[in-house]
This record gives sequence, C-alpha cells and structure tokens, in this order.
Amino acid sequence: MRKLKNSELTRLNVEEFKNAKKTPLIVVLDNVRSLNNIGSVFRTSDAFLIEKIYLCGITATPPHKDINKTALGSTETVEWEYAEDTINLIKKLKLDNYHICSIEQAEGATALNAFNPENNSTYVIVFGNEVKGVSQEVVNLSDTVIEIPQYGTKHSLNISVSVGVVIWDIFSKLKP
Repeated sequence: MRKLKNSELTRLNVEEFKNAKKTPLIVVLDNVRSLNNIGSVFRTSDAFLIEKIYLCGITATPPHKDINKTALGSTETVEWEYAEDTINLIKKLKLDNYHICSIEQAEGATALNAFNPENNSTYVIVFGNEVKGVSQEVVNLSDTVIEIPQYGTKHSLNISVSVGVVIWDIFSKLKP
C-alpha cells in the first residue's frame, strides 16, 4: 500500500460542498467552552456533510483563531448559527418535527450501537458542556437520549471525540 497524496484525494470544493446532499443531522453545542473542541466539531461535520451546527449559550462562534486552528476552513463550508438559549432552540426544532437526541449518560438512555435512525427523519444531536454535559432541561425535552458505551475507568470522553464517534455511527447507519 501507498499513502495517497492530497492531490489524489477526491474532495469537494466549497461550492460543491454547499450544493451537496447533506446528511440529515443537525449538531447542537450546548455551552461548549473549548474553542479547539468547537473547531473540531466543524471539521467532523464537514467530513460527513452535516446539515448545520447550532452554537448555543457560551459556545464561541467563528471567526476566531483558536476555532480556525482545528476547523481548517470548515467554518466556511458547514452552515452554522448562534442561538443564545439552547432550550428555546430545542423547543423550536421540536415544533419543526426534528427528532431531538441528547448525547448523555442518563436513566433509560439508548446505547449508541442500539440506536437505529430512520432514513426519512432529520436528527438533532445535542452535545453538552465539557464539565456539566447536556443540561437536564434539554435532556427532558429530548425524544431520545443516546449514551456511548464505555468500559474503562473514566466516565466520559472529550466532546470532540464524542462528536466523531456519534456522527460516524449515525452516518454509517443512514448511508450504508
């Protein structure tokens, strides 16, 4: 095997990305503090053609040098919007018939590997603050709570890792 050169990779340009059919996933960041995590979410969302990202509460917005450092230009491709209040946003998205999924450890949560998205729905996946997680109020409004099974000694993953795991899993189930 030989590593491919960047010139050999078939990647969309910005215009092609904007016109491409998107994966029916919307990412909501609920008060995420780390600018590097935010940039990483943009980059992962670009990789899997995510419809949109909502940046809520204290979550910083582009342009910012620390977001750009990890986003590598994906803030120019992935559609995004700032929403001051996560709860009001979730209520609005529910009224628009989106299926709300909080990514959290909670009673009655569905293991990610057991979650089976339907092809005719758009899913909103909510990721929370690095310390406090998704707020309880948002969990209460969720249609589904999804938990990433973990088997080691730690109780959580970095949010950028969680976003990558969840988006890849749902993407692979929606686009086999």
